[in-house]
Amino acid sequence: MFNIVLVEPEIPHNTGNIIRTCAATNSKLHLIKPLGFSLDDKNLKRAGLDYRDLAMVDIHNNLVEFFEKFEGKQFYYLTTKVSKPYHKVKFKDGDFLLFGKETAGLPEDLIKSNPDTAITVPMVKKARSLNLSNSVALVVYEALRQTGFNF
Repeated sequence: MFNIVLVEPEIPHNTGNIIRTCAATNSKLHLIKPLGFSLDDKNLKRAGLDYRDLAMVDIHNNLVEFFEKFEGKQFYYLTTKVSKPYHKVKFKDGDFLLFGKETAGLPEDLIKSNPDTAITVPMVKKARSLNLSNSVALVVYEALRQTGFNF
């Protein structure tokens, strides 16, 4: 099982779609507060449809609490600010894939303090970024491909 981590997500549709992806891939979703929406948001529910009951979702008050809870685990930090592509990583079952909020990405200090595990989804230079839910799907399916789609 892979762990998808959304740090301060802002758009309920994206989180709903990611809940769906997590349910379909047996991945666990970790949401780091503050959230830009309520978990009761109708847009979140609509995007996640009936997958919320199939998905494993944990909510954490902040990044400090999250990292303390999972100390010693393998974390990968997805960002547009590095050049190492996600498909060059050798993912292992249980890895944590961290994605930042839609408007700002992950905190800059997190990327700078973890240069060996900061990775990106390659795209043309004129593109700012991909949609968050699309990026999550790309990376988790590559991780699953590498580990033999062991659900």
